[in-house]
Amino acid sequence: MNLYVKELRSHFKSLLIWSVCVFLMVLLGMIEYEGYSSSGQSINDVIGEMPQALQAVMGISDMDLSKASGYYGLLYLYLLLMATIHAAMLGAAIIAKEERDKTAEFLFVKPISRTKIISMKLFAAFSNIVILNLVTLLSSITLVGMYSGDEAVNGDILMTMSGMFFLQLIFLAFGSALAAVKKQSKRASSLAAGVLLLTYLLSVAIDLNDKIEMMKYLTPFKYFEAKNVMFGGGFEMVYVILSLVMIGAFLAITYLFYQKRDLNV
Repeated sequence: MNLYVKELRSHFKSLLIWSVCVFLMVLLGMIEYEGYSSSGQSINDVIGEMPQALQAVMGISDMDLSKASGYYGLLYLYLLLMATIHAAMLGAAIIAKEERDKTAEFLFVKPISRTKIISMKLFAAFSNIVILNLVTLLSSITLVGMYSGDEAVNGDILMTMSGMFFLQLIFLAFGSALAAVKKQSKRASSLAAGVLLLTYLLSVAIDLNDKIEMMKYLTPFKYFEAKNVMFGGGFEMVYVILSLVMIGAFLAITYLFYQKRDLNV
């Protein structure tokens, strides 16, 4: 438990910064929405004039951006990117930090198994992503609710945050697995973020080209899209199962490889 508290403390400043950034993202997004609404200018017309490729990159598809819920669906993509990048980098860093900080020898001579060490580290990382998810949820409900008028948005926001949580867990587990496998685990954070961005770009490519739609199973960013979660009837069970399988597989890799790795101290 002391290790768990130590990990929470060491990542507190980072979590605080990410939380502030998420709050500001929601706040500025809804202020922008209010600006369009009060000006009488149709944001749907403005977006409609953009090239299709740009619309795909921005995550705009089949959503009425004149409504608070539709605009939040657009904003959700950027919140999702922030949360998953945080999760991937955290998963890698929390495993690699002992080697990076040259404290591995001190930690592993203590009478505590590697399994317990990894478990405490992952539990601390899990706590961090839960907190960031709750900050995003509360910020969204509060700020979107201020601009939504009579439109009911809380249920949709809760659904998107549930989808975000699945993706946070996927990339947290992926980051930790990458750090456990790589010999130079200090580079795992940047590599994890790079792979994450590649999967996002793949989701954009799928939106632009129907011929590669079957590749949607390779990118988690297609699993819980706002247009499906909010306006398409909720989660698809195949994506929930895929997510759980990926999380379980990455965690298994983390434990297996970290038990056997030679630590660079």
